[in-house]
Amino acid sequence: MSFQELIELVGKGVDAGGVAILVVGVLVSTVLALRMLVRRESGAYESYRRLLGRSILLGLEFLVAADIIRTVAVTPTFRSVGLLAAIVVIRTFLSFSLELEITGRWPWQKNPEARKPG
Repeated sequence: MSFQELIELVGKGVDAGGVAILVVGVLVSTVLALRMLVRRESGAYESYRRLLGRSILLGLEFLVAADIIRTVAVTPTFRSVGLLAAIVVIRTFLSFSLELEITGRWPWQKNPEARKPG
């Protein structure tokens, strides 16, 4: 097995991990939200959105890592690097948007609770 084949295989494995994280995250988030609804607990919707958003963020991170691995190690052409840059920009925008949606803060803003003296 050549180095490029090995890196391509690693990239596909990381891709599969990202997809698995997304699928498992959707399933777990849905089951937990349904359980809260059945028990008539408050906050099911907010909890569902938060858990689902975190799963999507983690899955996106894995998918970006897989794209970087495959592009840089397997096909480092100007076209593939440009395409990778576009993918990373789009996924970064999605990650920032999800983070803002989940926490109400941009990723670079500190948690207000962390600033309080203990």
